[in-house]
Amino acid sequence: MKNVQIYDTTLRDGMQGEGVSLSVAGKIRVALRLDEFGVDYIEGGFAASNPKDMEFFREIRMKKFKHAKVAAFGSTRHARTPVGEDQGTLKLIEAQTSVVTIFGKAWRLHVTDVLRTTEDENLAMIRDTVAYLKQRGREVIYDAEHFFDGYKDSPTYAMATLRSALEAGADCLVLCDTRGGCLPHEIADITRSVVAAVAMPVGIHCHNDAELAVANSIEAVRVGAVQVQGTINGYGERCGNANLCAIIPSLVLKLGRACRCKDNLDGLMDLSRFVDNVLNTLHVRQAAYVGESAFAHKAGMHVNAVEKNPRSFEHVPPETVGNVRRILISELSGGSNVLLKAVEMGEEISKSSPEIREVLNKLEQLEKKGYQFESADASFKILIQKVLKRHKAFFELEGYRVIVEKRGKHEPCLSEATIKVKVGNEIEHTAGEGDGPVNALDNALRRALTRFYPAIAKVALTDFSVRILDPKEATAAKTRVIIESSDGTDTWSTVGVSENIIEASWEALVDGVEYKLFKDEQAARRKRTGKNAE
Repeated sequence: MKNVQIYDTTLRDGMQGEGVSLSVAGKIRVALRLDEFGVDYIEGGFAASNPKDMEFFREIRMKKFKHAKVAAFGSTRHARTPVGEDQGTLKLIEAQTSVVTIFGKAWRLHVTDVLRTTEDENLAMIRDTVAYLKQRGREVIYDAEHFFDGYKDSPTYAMATLRSALEAGADCLVLCDTRGGCLPHEIADITRSVVAAVAMPVGIHCHNDAELAVANSIEAVRVGAVQVQGTINGYGERCGNANLCAIIPSLVLKLGRACRCKDNLDGLMDLSRFVDNVLNTLHVRQAAYVGESAFAHKAGMHVNAVEKNPRSFEHVPPETVGNVRRILISELSGGSNVLLKAVEMGEEISKSSPEIREVLNKLEQLEKKGYQFESADASFKILIQKVLKRHKAFFELEGYRVIVEKRGKHEPCLSEATIKVKVGNEIEHTAGEGDGPVNALDNALRRALTRFYPAIAKVALTDFSVRILDPKEATAAKTRVIIESSDGTDTWSTVGVSENIIEASWEALVDGVEYKLFKDEQAARRKRTGKNAE
């Protein structure tokens, strides 16, 4: 079996997704990371589309790549325009990339209704453009747009468009399910026919309008395609493109196909997160392979089975794609969940210990009040410490006050928090300001504790979410607050519940700070005793 080439179009097709955009600097960062991961081709942009893409092509020439080839994207020449005078084609040459990818029409409907030209002229447009680019030393990848719809309409004409590209010297023919509506068996049957008919590499480019882009891409490879086009995390127009973060591990781990990315597969989750972060979009928790929930187990029976043999509920080992197994805690939890969480914390405890039942009872009581721990691991670990009577209170609250003031219609709100805490025998009374009341309270708390615990200065709130638990109670409703904190190395989440949103936030803030101190204390203890960290 030949290696499968991975062709990434995040920087071009991915940018056509709603709300998705990158600066030139951002595109360069992503391109370099894709090269590091082992992608074969990186489609940098539409050469004739906008000045930003041309600036990217100028800037990227100054970067050194390990092996990836950068491709400029464009179309066949315009109808009734000599190829040497076609501005889009000239822009492809101006981009100075070693690889050029052009698309042409394979569906007669597009030839007549969109291009408003003849079928013969469309064939000439494909042939002329490919030949022109080949004569100027470019590797040419030909994307047969709407190929599967075109083939179902007229196999003869769809194949004629491919032969036009083939005879002009194209290096690879890519079959596109541009509307994203084909079914896997259709993709397989048509791709198999094309592979048998042409003596050259065939690729696949799928869209996700029927939620089948990944399945369709894998089917195409299964029957002979040797190049897969897609985007990281499935970004793209409408419902997105084929998601390379699902395709690559499926090809390697399921289909047994080799690709250059194979040796870096354990960096897949980091790559997925990196692209999300650069685009400033939320990571999809349920994403296959790379989502936070991809290997998260909640039901007690499932956790018990995974504890005995991970293969019982995990289709691949999470570490193969850079992910980790997570045990969630909720009202569905059993003793196995609690035990694994305790062991994760470094506690020496057995499943038969009475403390396990005590934790489950406490968990049930708290969840009835609105607490939820599956997204608040740190709060749950503190709960275990309290049940085991090993919890250390790092400080005591003497009191706090939060003031929100607005001095005029057009003036910003001012938030200030005053706090008094006791650490040992010392009292610290201080204040802090913030963008809002919770931010002010957080700043005041950390200012009060930093003198005693300098590590607190490294902690920052990275996310804050609020859920109204009983909306029928209107403004008197109980509120659940989840706070995500980070010290630059680790990230953890904590929960608080109260009818008062400030008090709920305070609970989550305190747990977040105490977890940091508890974590550092554990690390120091392991270092002293010579034990390895978990």
